[in-house]
Amino acid sequence: VQLVESGGGLVQPGGSLRLSCAASGFTFSNYFMKWYRQAPGKERELVATITSAGGGTNYADSVKGRFTISRDNHKNTVYLQMNSLKPVDTAVYYCYAGFRTTGYWGQGTQVTVSS
Repeated sequence: VQLVESGGGLVQPGGSLRLSCAASGFTFSNYFMKWYRQAPGKERELVATITSAGGGTNYADSVKGRFTISRDNHKNTVYLQMNSLKPVDTAVYYCYAGFRTTGYWGQGTQVTVSS
């Protein structure tokens, strides 16, 4: 089982990034997917959730209207489009796959928002 995040980097405030999380080793279309983030010295925070078929999404209040979670079950990939980025969005971003009592984590990708 693997979840591999990519797309992180350094971006200026107001900029955009698109994170990807490529899944392998399990039936991706059965799993709901989540993006979490963890800033230095802070607890891991749930950012966004998408249902297994992609028909339902949910967001943390701090990112509503700026971030969009989506998935492509043919490519076994979940995305997080991040717009209007702020310095407070700086964190390591992790994807998570869940199905009943089973869950898998990716290794994380760093997002730094700074001028």
